[in-house]
Amino acid sequence: MEHMIYSYSLCVALPLMLFFGFSFLFSKTPDKNIFNNYLRSRRIMGVALLLLAVNYSMHFFFEIRYLNPNAAILMNLTTYFLCYWLFSSALTSLLNRFYITRKRFGIHIGMWISFSLLSGIVLFVLPEGMVQKVGLIAMAIWLIIYGLVLSRRLLLAYKKAVTILNNSFSDDIGTYIHWMSVFTYWAIIFGVGCGALTFLPDKYIFIWILSSVPFYIYLYICYQNYLLFYEQVENAMENEMPSENEVLYTPEQEDGNTHELPGNSTEIIGKRINAWINMDKYVHPGLTITELSKELHTNRTYLSTYINTEYNMSFRNWITELRMEYAKRKIIQYPEKTIVEIAGISGFLSMSHFIKTFKEKEGCSPSTWKKTNQGNKKKADHETC
Repeated sequence: MEHMIYSYSLCVALPLMLFFGFSFLFSKTPDKNIFNNYLRSRRIMGVALLLLAVNYSMHFFFEIRYLNPNAAILMNLTTYFLCYWLFSSALTSLLNRFYITRKRFGIHIGMWISFSLLSGIVLFVLPEGMVQKVGLIAMAIWLIIYGLVLSRRLLLAYKKAVTILNNSFSDDIGTYIHWMSVFTYWAIIFGVGCGALTFLPDKYIFIWILSSVPFYIYLYICYQNYLLFYEQVENAMENEMPSENEVLYTPEQEDGNTHELPGNSTEIIGKRINAWINMDKYVHPGLTITELSKELHTNRTYLSTYINTEYNMSFRNWITELRMEYAKRKIIQYPEKTIVEIAGISGFLSMSHFIKTFKEKEGCSPSTWKKTNQGNKKKADHETC
């Protein structure tokens, strides 16, 4: 029974899975209460990875794939189903600490038990042939739909979090959680692929094993990096999450309704904002909509509604537009200042974010824009003379 590539692929994947799993379970985090949710999420992910490592171990040490193919398929299907839930729960709880409840836990465990029992009936009770193949296809479709539903739920939580951050913060904090969106789409492709590869001939199974290596390396690196930004994101979500009676307006309300400002609030807020803009106060780093609403002596919801309706953009995009125009004025006004200095006085905390945003708005880098516009200014001054 020579399947060397299959065995070597397991030799590569299994140590990595064990390392990642135990690292997620036992690596330390800063001794602050705010990291408790991150730690819980990482431990859930660690359990999922160790379950997959057990699955790999069964294949590697007992060659169950060749001794009893139906048992191997059952083990893979039940493991994937449970890990889908653990993966999605770990990531979704990072965006919503109240996502995991006893009721939801019980429902999904019940679904896993039902799925496992039905899979066992299909593989060991139904007669081999067309009937069993139809049953396996049905179980595979169930698994794929289950994974897609969980992925959609995670993506909706991600979208909601980004909306809240963009409507509350002037800085691009949503960038820190972008990896969850990327990982989710990758997980959909990988998860569907794993489900399909389970039924492939034995000689192709190494593809399933090796494809997991970059997938889990990316997950591990993202979790480690997110630790650096988690406190900032968690504080932002906690401080700026609207209460039940205060929902920030977004351009596209799910119910099709929009919030309207009462009375002459639009005119009052507009005058206060114009005065605030004329004083260039938008360059204050780390500005939040809560701080601005307090300074303008208005309600946060009213202010968010005004910005979204009058400027047709989120709070963050609105502030970024103001800062970009300010930066361009300062580049012309103070040619001796460096781009780094311009970014700083314009309120951008990240130089890379400033350059990226400038390129998106102007189609070129700040340095190129500076050279071009200084040349045009000199030419115009010369023609005037």
